[in-house]
Amino acid sequence: YVPPQVRRAQETLDDKKREELGRLKKMVNGLINRLSEPNLSSISGQMEELYMANSRKDMNDTLTDILMNACVTAVAMPARLMMEHVLLVSILHHNVGIEVGAHFLEAVVKKFDELSKSDAEGKECENLLALVAHLYNFHVVHCLLIFDILKKLVSTFTEKEIELILFLLKNVGFSLRKDDALALKELITEAQRKASTAEKKFQDQTRVRFMLETMLALRNNDMRKIPGYDPEPVERLRKLQRALVHSSSGKDTQLRVSLESLLSADQVGRWWIVGSSWSGAPMISDTNSKTQQKLHVGKVSSKIMELARKQRMNTDIRRSIFCVLMTSEDFMDAFEKLLK
Repeated sequence: YVPPQVRRAQETLDDKKREELGRLKKMVNGLINRLSEPNLSSISGQMEELYMANSRKDMNDTLTDILMNACVTAVAMPARLMMEHVLLVSILHHNVGIEVGAHFLEAVVKKFDELSKSDAEGKECENLLALVAHLYNFHVVHCLLIFDILKKLVSTFTEKEIELILFLLKNVGFSLRKDDALALKELITEAQRKASTAEKKFQDQTRVRFMLETMLALRNNDMRKIPGYDPEPVERLRKLQRALVHSSSGKDTQLRVSLESLLSADQVGRWWIVGSSWSGAPMISDTNSKTQQKLHVGKVSSKIMELARKQRMNTDIRRSIFCVLMTSEDFMDAFEKLLK
């Protein structure tokens, strides 16, 4: 057995592997450079073939690197180009597997967190937020993450943050209202409170006032009040997405992951990807703690216990398994309980 760290070191030394990755990068880069709405179907098909022919890890790393280099620039990226790139990710996310979208999302969020702490002057933060917003628009990620980011921005509340809040609300505000109107209402209330306490802090009040007006327009579902708001391009690309996604499970593949979980993924594992979660507990515990750990069956009726006795379930573990099987609602419920 070779541990992952050593394996990684060996991989970097391996010239053949490096050459292979270089070739893969060239192929993916060629496809991404040609990406546009009319040929999205053929390019997503070719990308799926590459996913089938190469290791998932190599493909995810290569695709994420290339997209980040293409989309995260110091100048604002054209919205249409950004949408097309994210749409490709969302099609692969639905057709290949959710780890494609999850890998890309994690890279974007970590980069955003890193840049929002620094005093970068460019438009990188806006570009990263646009990526997250469109990942939400194309059903890769759940609105939970968007609300987490908005709350974080509202809690800091400087001029840079106000600009980012406006940018995000303009892109996904009405979808958020549709998905979770109550959370949006709470966010608006919090922003109004922050604005009233921070009034003296800003020399230029117009930006704050404009943000509050935008939020009120969102709350009242008034699209005309938001300058430059045009839902048509997103709708058109969503239609294209529906045509290109093989499976019908649109909402099932959405990642319900919070900002905190994404940022601490390296420490606590990635529960949103099957097989990647990790509780942080050591794999092999000492025997003393094992004896102390009582088997947890939950509350089961005396009737079930009586049945267990009749079926000669004479040890704790047999009784537990019997009770789980008899009281589960369906196979998934039984599976979860048996794991516990």
